[in-house]
Amino acid sequence: MENETVSKNFIEQIIDKDIKEGKCKEVVTRFPPEPNGYLHIGHAKSILLNYGLAKEYGGRFNMRFDDTNPTKEKVEFVDSIKKDVEWLGAKWNGDVLFASGYFQQMYEAAVKLIKKGKAYVCDLSPEEIREYRGTLTEPGKESPYRNRSIEENLALFEDMKNGKFADGEKVLRAKIDMASPNINMRDPIIYRVAHISHHRTGDKWCIYPMYDFAHPIEDAIEGVTHSICTLEFEDHRPLYDWVVRELEYENPPKQIEFAKLYLTNVVTGKRYIKRLVEDGVVDGWDDPRLVSIAALRRRGFTPESIKMFVDLVGVTKAQGSVEYPMLEYCIREDLKLKAKRMMAILDPVKLVIDNYPEDQVEYMEVSNNQENPEMGTRMVPFTRELYIEREDFMEEPPKKYFRLFPGNEVRLMNAYFVTCTDFVKDENGKVVEIHCTYDPATKGGNFTERKVKGTIHWVSASKGVKAEVRLYENIVDEEKGVYNEEDGSININPNSLTVIKDCYLEPELENAVVGDRFQFVRNGYFCVDNKDSKEGSPIFNRIVSLKSSFKLPNK
Repeated sequence: MENETVSKNFIEQIIDKDIKEGKCKEVVTRFPPEPNGYLHIGHAKSILLNYGLAKEYGGRFNMRFDDTNPTKEKVEFVDSIKKDVEWLGAKWNGDVLFASGYFQQMYEAAVKLIKKGKAYVCDLSPEEIREYRGTLTEPGKESPYRNRSIEENLALFEDMKNGKFADGEKVLRAKIDMASPNINMRDPIIYRVAHISHHRTGDKWCIYPMYDFAHPIEDAIEGVTHSICTLEFEDHRPLYDWVVRELEYENPPKQIEFAKLYLTNVVTGKRYIKRLVEDGVVDGWDDPRLVSIAALRRRGFTPESIKMFVDLVGVTKAQGSVEYPMLEYCIREDLKLKAKRMMAILDPVKLVIDNYPEDQVEYMEVSNNQENPEMGTRMVPFTRELYIEREDFMEEPPKKYFRLFPGNEVRLMNAYFVTCTDFVKDENGKVVEIHCTYDPATKGGNFTERKVKGTIHWVSASKGVKAEVRLYENIVDEEKGVYNEEDGSININPNSLTVIKDCYLEPELENAVVGDRFQFVRNGYFCVDNKDSKEGSPIFNRIVSLKSSFKLPNK
C-alpha cells in the first residue's frame, strides 16, 4: 500500500521540522540511566523510543551512564543495565559511555562559568539554601556570597577540587535569577563536595557535578541532537538550555519531554524494591513478581512483547496509566504462534486404564501448535497409567460438567476415549486413583462416530518427568492498592507465589533450557527459570495464564 499515510508522533514531527530547516544533519539520541538500581518497564519505553528514533532516521544511539552520584552507584547496576538494553535489541553506537569520562570537561565548563561571572562558590548550609530559595509564590533571597569576585570564586573552587573543604561545607552555584518563577532557575547548585570513591574514577575527584549541570554537557559533547526525557524534566528545560547557551556550544542539543509509562498496581520505586529485596519478600531485583526488565526476562516475557506493549502505549505529552493486563495481552499475542503446546499436569491424580496392556507404550502423534501447522508434530508416550489434573474428575459433578465422573466418557487428548468405571479414596476421603476402560477404536484425535463433550490432557505416569512449577500473581494486593496510606509500606499479596514441587510433564520437557517457552495446555504460558534451573532439571515459571479480560481498544 504505497499511498498509506504513516501517523507520526510529536517527537518525530519535531525532528522532521529540524531536518527540513537544516538544524539537524544526523539524528543522535541517547539512553542515560543512573546506575543506582535495576531498570523497570518504564525505562524500556525510553530505551526503545530513543533507539527507535535513531534507527528510523539512520542516526546514532548512544548508551551512556549518568554516573555523577557515587553514593548510590554500583558496577552491579552498570552490568545489569547493559544486559537489559542488549536484551531489548537496542544496539548502541561504539563504546558504552560514562558521564565520569567527561569530569575534566565539566570542571572546565564550571571554571568557564565562573570566569563569565555566571557561577559562584556559596557557603550557605543545605538548610539555608532551601530557606533562601523561596516558594512557588514568593521569590528567593540572594546568597550573601553571590557577589564574590571572579578571582575569589576561582580560588575557592580550586580549593574545593583539591579537597580543602568537608562535604556540604561549600557548593558551586549558577548565578541566574533568585526571583525566577521557575524555582530550578534560582541559582541552582551545579557542584558539591563529596569525599566518596567513584566506581570508575576512584579517588581522583572529591567534587561531583549535579545532574542538571552534567546532563546537558554530556549531550553537547556527544553531539546529541534530541535529548528525549520524561515529563518531570519539563521544568528543568530552561536550566538545560541556559547551560548549553552559557557554555557556547556550537550545535546545542534540544530537550524534548514525553509522558512516562505508568503501570497500575505494580512496584517500580527503587527504594521500595530495595526494601522488598532486603526483607527477603522477593529473591532479588529479578524476582518474577516485579516489573524490572530483569524480572520480566526471568518471568518469560520476550523483547518482542515489550516492544509491542510500548508501541500500543504510544508516545504522547499526556500523562496517564496503563493496565497491567495490556502487558499480558502482548506476551500472549507474541507467543501464541511461537510456543509449543505441551501437556503438563500441575495437580496430579492417577488414572488407570484397566483394559489397556500393562507393559505397552504407544507413541501418539501430537501437533506442536494447532494454530501454526509449520511447527510440525511430536510423538508423546502413552501408557496404562497416566496422570490427569485433579480438577478433571468429580465424584458428584454439577450440571454442565463434561469431564470425567463415574459412568462418563471423555476424550484423552490425541489418544483414546475412556469411560470412568471406578475410583479409590484414601483414609481422608481424597481421591487417589481413577479407573477407566478405553475403546481401542477411538485412537487419535479425529474419531467422529460418536461424540463426547469433554477432552482432557494427560501425562504418562511412567514416562513423564517430575518438575517444579512456580505460579505467580501480582505481588501487590490489588484490592488494597500498592501502598499502605498509614505507614507507606507495600500491601503484599500473600498468594503472589505458589511453588508446586510434584508436577508431571511430557518427557521432552526434561531437556528444556533457559530461553525455552511453552504453552502448557489449559494452564498458561511457561518458561524455564534462568536463575534456579539446572541442566536436566528445569524449573518452570508461569509467564501468564491463558485467559484475559483485556480487550485491545479500537483505533
